[in-house]
This record gives sequence, structure tokens and C-alpha cells, in this order.
Amino acid sequence: MASKELIRGTLKTLILKLLAGGEPMYGYEITQQVKALTQGEIQLTFGALYPVLHKLEADGLLVTETRIVDNRARKYYTLTPSGGEIAKEKMEELQQFIHTLQSFLDSKPSLNLSYGSINP
Repeated sequence: MASKELIRGTLKTLILKLLAGGEPMYGYEITQQVKALTQGEIQLTFGALYPVLHKLEADGLLVTETRIVDNRARKYYTLTPSGGEIAKEKMEELQQFIHTLQSFLDSKPSLNLSYGSINP
């Protein structure tokens, strides 16, 4: 399972990616989609999810709609137009970062490190 530090750094992007699909989603549904799409490698807690959702809403990137389902209120989240743009930017940024990390992981470190010399 992915470490909490790695998840924390990508959580906003994961949520934006899911909501960029266009369908409104509620919190539990988001956690289950992330779990399913990552084959269980990423399991979001509500304690991690809801602060990010509230921040995205406060930033104007998503809106909420409350629906009654089985006599219970559910809050559904949908991206705003600016949220859709940010989702696209964040996905491109993450893809570039993954490419950079892969290049780093594939490289062989040089053992001949030179720290330079001090010239009087």
C-alpha cells in the first residue's frame, strides 16, 4: 500500500481527476473509486478526504449538492469550470513529475562526485 506521505502529496490531484469525469460523486464513492482504480494500493480515509474536499470547495473548484438517498442526506461534489481547468493542469503536472521520477529511478548515479576545489 502507498505511504501516507505519497498519498498526501497527490490527494488533491486524485480527487480532481475523479471529478473531472463529469459525474457528481459523494465522499464514500470517491474513496471506493480510488481504492478500485488503484487495486487497493491507495485507501483514502475520511479524515484525509473531507478536508481536501472542503478546501477545493472554498477555493471555488467544486460545488456541492445535497440529495436525499434512502432517507439519508448525501453531499455530492462536482467540479466548477475553473475546477475542470485546474484538474487538467494538475494531471499534466503529475504526469511530468512521474516522468521525471522515472528518469531519476532509471539513472545510474555517478560515483565520481566532484565538489569542486577552492581556488585561493
